[in-house]
Amino acid sequence: MHADSRIGLGRLLALAGTISLVQAFYIPGWSTRTYVDNEAIPLHVNKVYSDNTQLQHAYYDLPFICPPSGKKHAGHPSGRSVSLNLGEVLRGDRIMTSDYDLFMGQDQECQYLCSHVTDRKGVKRAQKLVEDGYVVDWIVDNLPGATSFVTVDRAHKYYAAGFKMGYKDFSPITGKPRYFINNHLTLVLRWRRAQGRAGDNGGKVIVGFEVYTKSMETERRDSTGCPRDVHAESSGLELYIAPNNTKLASKYPYSSYLPEEDEDDDGSTLTIPYSYSVYFREDDKIEWSKRWDLYFNNQEESSSIHWLAIVNSLVICGLLTAVVVMIWNRTLAGDVKGYVKDGSLEEGVLKLKRKKPRNGTKSPRLVEKSPAGLLDQKPDASQDDVSSDEESLEDISGWKLLHGDVFRPPRNAGILAPLIGSGTQLLFMTTALLILGCSGLLNPSFRGGFVSVGMGLFVFAGIFSGYFSARVYKTFGGQNWRNNTLLTALLFPGLLFSTIFILNLVVWAQASSTALPFGTLVALIALWLLIQLPLVYVGSWYGHHSSPPYEHPTKTNSVPRQIPEQLWYTKRIYAALLTGLVPFAVIFIELLFVFRSLWQDKSGYYYVFGFLSVVSVVCIITVIEITIVATYVQLCAENYHWWWQSVFVGGGSAFWVFLYCVWFYLTKLHMKGFISGLLFFSYSFLACTVYGLLMGTVGFLTAYFFVRRIYGAIKAD
Repeated sequence: MHADSRIGLGRLLALAGTISLVQAFYIPGWSTRTYVDNEAIPLHVNKVYSDNTQLQHAYYDLPFICPPSGKKHAGHPSGRSVSLNLGEVLRGDRIMTSDYDLFMGQDQECQYLCSHVTDRKGVKRAQKLVEDGYVVDWIVDNLPGATSFVTVDRAHKYYAAGFKMGYKDFSPITGKPRYFINNHLTLVLRWRRAQGRAGDNGGKVIVGFEVYTKSMETERRDSTGCPRDVHAESSGLELYIAPNNTKLASKYPYSSYLPEEDEDDDGSTLTIPYSYSVYFREDDKIEWSKRWDLYFNNQEESSSIHWLAIVNSLVICGLLTAVVVMIWNRTLAGDVKGYVKDGSLEEGVLKLKRKKPRNGTKSPRLVEKSPAGLLDQKPDASQDDVSSDEESLEDISGWKLLHGDVFRPPRNAGILAPLIGSGTQLLFMTTALLILGCSGLLNPSFRGGFVSVGMGLFVFAGIFSGYFSARVYKTFGGQNWRNNTLLTALLFPGLLFSTIFILNLVVWAQASSTALPFGTLVALIALWLLIQLPLVYVGSWYGHHSSPPYEHPTKTNSVPRQIPEQLWYTKRIYAALLTGLVPFAVIFIELLFVFRSLWQDKSGYYYVFGFLSVVSVVCIITVIEITIVATYVQLCAENYHWWWQSVFVGGGSAFWVFLYCVWFYLTKLHMKGFISGLLFFSYSFLACTVYGLLMGTVGFLTAYFFVRRIYGAIKAD
């Protein structure tokens, strides 16, 4: 057994090393966009976002930004919306063409854009966005505009997507905060010669898009509106409109204190001039296929931590594997082997014999021959023939007594079957997403691809949901398969959609681009009711009419067996919480990187799907093993209510993941506002629900296979 364990652990380590190598594998796309000298390059503006809040805003919706003029640039009028996929819309993207002129190879020292006049409300809005640390998302050749950084030793360069909208400092005189807007941008586009025939014809490809910000005062400008010297030191353009003391005095005639800020619009304005510079720089060190590598900041530095997560996962999984092997080889296999040696097992049927009392009358009790396992004492060979017919019921204990009740349909079976169907749907979707992520098909250049493909896979997997739900429902003895079909198609997807819809109403009130447009909501409803529901119906019809129910190796008694008093750790809630700690211990290190990418550092990209896949596989194996152990302990306690228990045991780690979300919010995040907190905890709850149902389904399937296997080896008449 030990040799087999070492071989299995070695194979797991080899698999981990092989899969994790794909963390940087990247298929950049199928069409490389090349430009020739003086060719117009479109610049698209998208949105502004912050790590301190979950509310995003479309760039052109801001009241202090130059609105689109409608003039044609790079063949398209400014302000024209770019077609977006479903994933882009769901993540809050609002990509539009802009008025910025970029021509391949043409440097521009300064180009004036506009002078935008904004009122007090616009200035206050700008101050709020700067205070919250909002950054701007622009796109050139599908690359996000990035802020460039170098490491302390200046050995490595990396990008952070987006650039700061402004900055905050404190007045050296009053000590009060001041807010400045970055109204002059320096755009640096790095290019290299295209490969093949396109390069021979003068084609060039863009391999980098850097944005450097500067705040320039309104004074010292030439006739075109540009600063006279864009490289000179500048005191910056403060977002500030002096208070109208005359109006404030009339508004508060009996007050000795006049507020510095007032919500009333008195007609005062602030003029913000915008300009930009453009520079093209050749860079042969960056391959076009690796131009996204600079955005994966800290991936190399954190690889050792990823490996630590894998080793941690494998150690926990290895210990559980040893426990499962011990249970199987020393107890379960020993029981079966003992029956076979006794001759009591004829063709897989365990005979239960009636006890003959000393007075000669027959006892109504049924007893089985003593097994050779850890649960029962192995009798002496010399006493076998004497005691075989006189074994009392009290000598029989554990899981073997439950042969007539272990497959009894659970309570609320009509709810369990649809949940298992939805769980198989999620399992198919997650597996396919990880495979596509590891293959490089779901990469950052496919903007919104992860969400779009995941949504498509979820809808398509409705056919599997209906099939497995119908078969489980039929196994439980259900007859009304149409109601089961509707419940499968509406229960879990309905929970997701209703939650998202309610949150969307809240975000709508904040005028955020995070809110889904009405057309997108209609499209989601159409995907749900017009595509997924028919697929669930097809799968359910096939599962109910063309597939038999799962056969059980033993028959169920008509009278349920009484369950003895259970120990506290075998009860449902305690068992789920205790066993859930083990899978959580497997994934909690990798979860930290996922949370950082999703919530804390939105300018970075999580793209180590190789490590994530390895940890996910080990987590599933851990759930399988912990479910086997928990189910075995429950059956030994003569408790045959394992159906729902296996779901809670498998998904128990979702509770700890949610607590981990709470800890991450309180200690790592600096989110501001009630709405941001509401969105964080709501989406975290949805994510934990999805994870819990997925792992709960794994636990259910594992327990079902395990119970069928052990009672199939020892059948009872």
